Amino acid sequence: MNPSILCERDASGTIATVTLSNPDKLNAVTASMWRELTQVMRRLHEDEALRCVVIRGAGATFAAGGDIEEFLSLRNTYEQARVYHGEWVADALNSIVACRHPCVAMIQGACIGGGLEIAGQCDLRIAGASASFGAPIMKLGFTMAHTELAGLLALAGPATALEILLEGRLLTAPEAYAKGLLTRVVADAQVEQETYATAQRIVAGAPLVARRHKRLVSRMSSNSSPLSADEIRANYDYLDSEDYREGLAAFLDKRRPQFRGR
Repeated sequence: MNPSILCERDASGTIATVTLSNPDKLNAVTASMWRELTQVMRRLHEDEALRCVVIRGAGATFAAGGDIEEFLSLRNTYEQARVYHGEWVADALNSIVACRHPCVAMIQGACIGGGLEIAGQCDLRIAGASASFGAPIMKLGFTMAHTELAGLLALAGPATALEILLEGRLLTAPEAYAKGLLTRVVADAQVEQETYATAQRIVAGAPLVARRHKRLVSRMSSNSSPLSADEIRANYDYLDSEDYREGLAAFLDKRRPQFRGR
């Protein structure tokens, strides 16, 4: 089976599942998969009907890093490395962050290197109890690209990032949760069920509000400058939305709201 990024929708069309598929190599992410992931996430970003994206690996593994066999041919000089990391990988990771829809990582098995970087850019991370996390690249003699380290630092902080990078050991799911890398840890047999239950809870909310919360949290986490007048005004745009009026009416009528993303 050729390495690829698979994408399918649920029956309602509101949840998309993006699958990292390279099962012969524990879903190691190839150069072509990085580029394909960018294209898939950008298409999903433009889809107004969508409300949530689940990112997972094929089978019982999330992703065991990048495809190291490609490095000697595709990432062996500064010029190659700059394109590989500064464009292909960086674009893929940024496309997850930039996606307007909430993204949930469903993590089973190994979540290593590039897999950890992908999961780390998702908004929520649901992991099985036996999953493992890390980036033991010190054993391979190369440094994490600054464009990728920025995401790990934002998620885990400098102490945990250095623990992962300097020791090269793999963290258990409970350890990763305790260090803030995960949203939730459940029994292995419950990972898929809990991930899609999480997606359904997101879908049940107002989609415009979910998108705005994602954007606002990202802005306030990554930029220390005060919100501009336009950004503050945008924070209250919901007052003009049909979903806001529907949400209040449903609450007062004691019924479930029917949000339409308008």
